Amino acid sequence: MRHKLMMPAVVLVASIATPVIAKDRVGYQAIASGRLAQAEQTIAAERAIFPARPELMLNLAAVYARTGREVQARALYGDVLGREAVAMDLADGSVRTSHELARAGMARLTTTMATR
Repeated sequence: MRHKLMMPAVVLVASIATPVIAKDRVGYQAIASGRLAQAEQTIAAERAIFPARPELMLNLAAVYARTGREVQARALYGDVLGREAVAMDLADGSVRTSHELARAGMARLTTTMATR
């Protein structure tokens, strides 16, 4: 089963919409309306049950990025990249993998990692 996702504008590149269900269990509606604390609570509750769902990790990473927690966002994007890629339907009808979305989200983070 593929999961629905949406990429509204540049800011929420990795924000994923819910599969078509009545309750927003992935925090998409809250993210889209700017209720980031509510989105984070919703996603955390779902991750307690489904910790490996990429749409939850990607949405939480988007919340972290939008709230200045870029290190945590980068870690979640890395977790997505460390798992099997999952195909996801975008709102525009295209399909991208969880890996593509994680790389795009990571590329948008402004924090640069120091390396030697």
